[in-house]
This record gives sequence, structure tokens and C-alpha cells, in this order.
Amino acid sequence: MKKNWDLLYHTIINLLKENLAPFLTYHDWEHTEHVIKMAEYIGHKENMSEEDILLIKTASLFHDAGFINATSDGHEEKSILLAEEKLPQFGYTKNEIKIIIGMIQATAIPQIPKTKLECVIADADLEYLGTDNFERIGTNLYLEIKHTNPNLTIIEWNEIQIKFLQNHHYHTPYCIQYREPMKKRNLELLMKKAI
Repeated sequence: MKKNWDLLYHTIINLLKENLAPFLTYHDWEHTEHVIKMAEYIGHKENMSEEDILLIKTASLFHDAGFINATSDGHEEKSILLAEEKLPQFGYTKNEIKIIIGMIQATAIPQIPKTKLECVIADADLEYLGTDNFERIGTNLYLEIKHTNPNLTIIEWNEIQIKFLQNHHYHTPYCIQYREPMKKRNLELLMKKAI
């Protein structure tokens, strides 16, 4: 059975559009779309095969789908269950699904990717840390977390982000070269605010 990426993509994106809670200002369907684009982009930069890139895009499509019926804790497990349920209907083999599950797990924080494919999706998920969209996207995440933790102040949030950036590492040669320098700059700016 041939894989039907287009149908799979529209099925899951529509599921996200219809079912994600409105307070998810970071983990929304647009985040999923961005991770798919970045995973494909980084995959090409890392000279990966089209077959591997399709698997990475598929894992990206599902990596936060667990937010449909879960809070942030353990959403990866829910994402995996959804992938296991849906993917056989779209022509994915047992072995491919196993690889996709590994990639979804690799997006869990702290990220511990074990394969090249897992490194690509892990970097695609947090690529924004090393871009000039960092502040805008970080604000979206702050507002999302504040929904369940209303007492979180912007000062506390900045401290959380500083720790996160200090402990985060990119895994692909592409992101190490092209995202790490800007990530360091974003960290410096945050540290200046914290003084």
C-alpha cells in the first residue's frame, strides 16, 4: 500500500484545528506545521533520503497531537497512541511506525535523540530558540503555561527560559552552525533583562 501523505496531513491538521484547546497559544496546529517545514528543511540540509524525510515529516505531524486529549505532561505518549492507531490506515509499515515512535519520543524534554532522524526532529521542534522569532514564540508559550499556572510572573518565566537555553543543545550539524549563534544571543538578551 502506497503512503498517502497529503491525505494523512490534512486528516491530522484538521483534527488539531478542530480539537486543540484555544488556550494552546504555543502548541497549536501552526506549531505543528512549522515543525514539519523545518524538519523537511533540516532533513534536506543533512542530505537525508526522501523516504527518511517523509518519516520525519510524519513524526512531526504527530509529535504534539497528544495535546488533543492531554495536558503537557505525557502528551508524547498520547501522540504515540494516535500515530499507532492512524498510520497503518495510510500505508505505514510496523517498522516505519516504530521509527516514527522513536522520533516522537525524541521531542520530549529533555531531548535525548539516539538516531540521525531523531536528531532532525528534535532540532526542528526547538529550532525557534536560535531565531529572531524567539521572543514572540516564547511569549506564546508563556501565555499557554500561564493558563494552567496563573501566578507565573514574567520574571520567573525569563528565569525558566534562561535555564532552558543554558541546558539545551542542538544535535544536527546544520542547527549547530546556523542556530546556535543566535540562540546564544537570545540567551544574552534574556540575561540582561534578568539583571
